[in-house]
Parts: sequence; C-alpha cells; structure tokens
Amino acid sequence: MTTRVRFAPSPTGFLHVGGARTALFNYFYAKHYGGQFILRIEDTDTERNKPEFENEILESLKWLGLQWDEGPHYQSQRFDLYRSYVQKLLDAGKAYRCDCSAEEIDAMRAAATAKGQKPQYNRKCRERKDAPTGPSVVRFKTPLSGEVLINDGIKGPVRFANEECDDFVILRSNSTPMYNFTVVVDDIDMKITDVIRAEEHLNNTPKQFLLMEALGFTPPRYAHVPLILAPDKTKLSKRHGAVAVTQYRDEGYLAEAMLSYLARLGWGHGNQETFNYDELVKLFDLSGCGSSGSVFDRTKLDWVNSQFIKAKPLAEIISQVKGLYQVDLAPLAATVSGEKLMEALTERALRLKDFVSGTAWFFTDCVEKDPQSVESVLKVAKPEAMPALASALEALPDSDWISDKIGALFKETATKIGAKMPDIAKPARVLLTGSLASPDIGLVVEVLGRERALQRLRS
Repeated sequence: MTTRVRFAPSPTGFLHVGGARTALFNYFYAKHYGGQFILRIEDTDTERNKPEFENEILESLKWLGLQWDEGPHYQSQRFDLYRSYVQKLLDAGKAYRCDCSAEEIDAMRAAATAKGQKPQYNRKCRERKDAPTGPSVVRFKTPLSGEVLINDGIKGPVRFANEECDDFVILRSNSTPMYNFTVVVDDIDMKITDVIRAEEHLNNTPKQFLLMEALGFTPPRYAHVPLILAPDKTKLSKRHGAVAVTQYRDEGYLAEAMLSYLARLGWGHGNQETFNYDELVKLFDLSGCGSSGSVFDRTKLDWVNSQFIKAKPLAEIISQVKGLYQVDLAPLAATVSGEKLMEALTERALRLKDFVSGTAWFFTDCVEKDPQSVESVLKVAKPEAMPALASALEALPDSDWISDKIGALFKETATKIGAKMPDIAKPARVLLTGSLASPDIGLVVEVLGRERALQRLRS
C-alpha cells in the first residue's frame, strides 16, 4: 500500500515553527517511503478563517520546499460528504439524534460531578425510539465497555478506556459536522495510511479510532510528536519564536537551514547536526523521533544557518539578498576587494540580513554613526590619532592599497603616536562604517578606496 500522509492546517492563524515541523515530519516520512504528501485545509471555522492566513501557510510550505502531491482539499467544500457518512452511522444504529438542551446537559454534568464521576452527557437519548421533531444534534454511540489501544509510532502503546469517552456530538443542530468527524471522513476518503501530528491531538485519537471502526475502516497508524518548548521549558510563545515562518525567511534564514534545524527538534540520526534535503529523504523515519519535548533555541538556529550560508555559492547569496532586501551586491562582489569583503562576511554571517548591514557603509557617503560608539569611542579618542592615520594612508602607494598592508599601517601609526592598536582602529571603524561591528579594518579601507576613506577619517 502506498504511504499517504496529510498536513491539515486551519487558516485561523499563521504557520509557526510547530506547524512547520509537523508538515516537515509528514513530508519527509512520505518521501522516505516513496509515498504522497496531501495538503488539507481545515477551514470549517468560518468566523476565524482569513485568506491572508491561508496564503501565508501555502507560501511558507513552498518556501521550505514542502511541495504537496495532492490538494489543497478544503473541508468547507465537503459538507455533503460528511453528512452522508453521518447518515450511514444513523442507519446502522451507531449514532442517534439528541434534542437535549444546553441547560439539561449542564445539569447532567453537574450531577455527575456531584457524585464524583466524570462530567458527561448521561446518554438520555441513546435508546429512545421516537426521533426528535425539533432541532437536534447527532451523537456517536460510544461503546460502553472495552478500550482503545493506540500503538503510537512515537509514544508506543497508549490505552483509553471507552467508558471515559462521552457519546460525543458529530453533527451540530445546524447540520455542520464536528472536527473529530470531518477528520475521520477525510482520512478515509483520502486513503491516509499514517497520521503524524502534534501530541495535543492525542486525546482526540480514541474518538477518531472508534469512528473509523464504526464506519468499517481500518484506522491509520498514528504518531504524536511532542511539543516544541521555549528555553525555559514552557510552551513556545511569540517572544520565544512562535511567529510566522515567513518572518524567519524575512530575517534572512535560509529555507534549507530551517528544514535542517526543525528536523532536529525531536528527531535525530546519530550525532549528525545538520541535514540537507536529500539526506532527510534518505534517513527520516519515526524511529529517530524522541518522546519528550524539544527546546527551540535561536542561538542554535543561528549557528545552523551560518553553516548553510558558508556552504552556499556566493552568487546564490547575492541573488537571495537582492530578492529579500532589494540590495544588489553584485557590482561590489565583481571587484577584487569586494569579493574579499563578501567572503569575509560569509564567514561571520548568521543571517542574510548580515550581508545588508555588513555592507551598508559601502553604499552610502553619509554614514549614520551608532550613538553609543560615538560616546564611548569618538568622544574619548586621542585627538592626534585620526589626522596621523589619514596622513599615513594618503602617502600609501596605490600598489600597497591592500588590506594586509593597510592593517600594518594602522599598527605603525599607533606605535608612532605612542598609542595601542585599538586607539587607532576603534575610532577609525566608527568613522568608516558607523559602528564597531565590521569586518577586518584593513579590508574596510581597501574596499572604500583612498578618496572615500580619507574623507570619512577627516570628517
């Protein structure tokens, strides 16, 4: 049987890292077994659904390279199918109509709680012979004994006693289906063989399992992926990184780096730290998944991204920077000194944005200086330092205008005025680039050229 998995987001919010990891696990599981990855949009919550959320979800999946083989299927277009399956259960005596009011059900639950029992509907309408004439819901007849055994692909055997499960509603009084029912019908109709999803859905699994069996189908294999946690082991929030996946793209993370990092959140293969696309297709299997939560660490993500940046051809970096930030680094990289600068930035960059900030001083003649650096460096600089450096650079022959010899000239100038290297390099760095964060100072001077460098030093 062909492996078929599905990713089923709701367009009620942006796709965040937790959802992206679930999509990734499904995608590479399917590809590893030569199967298919189906995209399903669970858009039955009409009040909260928004087109911009759906667009962002699709855009995120495409950016990550998780291209679906089938879909997207929309639940909102399948209501007639769901109702036909509800009727099958009614006809088979495995579901029933219930016209108990909300007040009655609240009273039933309160009475059960008072007896120390689980607050449930008391199945008042389960065996009634006359069908309700007014508005009613449809409830599933949950077996009154026995258990559901889920051989979870990650957690192992998980048992649920049937008596703990209510006769839950599968169709509302307005004839709209409930989540647990639509999921089951979709998984049947789409021939899903494996359901890989977040562990927050684990408690829904026995209901879905029972519905599958009641409809005469073999349930798929289930696997529930542990949560992604914040560094303090709490649930991941926006301040910790639970933001739209496209925000990571805009901040300059590479898609392949995000794939590699997210794959390692709850899965691994030996001690290998990074994985490319082909390696994930070859290696990904649920046996490599852990059963405990994984911590989302921005510092580690930055490191992973830096490794992929180092391995990426310079032409691709230039192309992506231009596409993201509308900054064309090609003319700079076409020069000998500019190419050296780009290589230096590649070695230290954590994100693609660093190529923009790392070259901003080159693309302007009006450098905006960091206020803190002005206070801590320029205002206390030796008054003779910059004039001495400017004079030395002015006298430097064109043939010696290369970073190594310029760097040596900095040291000679410092010695000449009885100062240390930082007394020369720090104020020069602020004047030339606007801050203390920049590549090798000799390389900065080489890239700027004599005229521009001297103009800034004498300012």
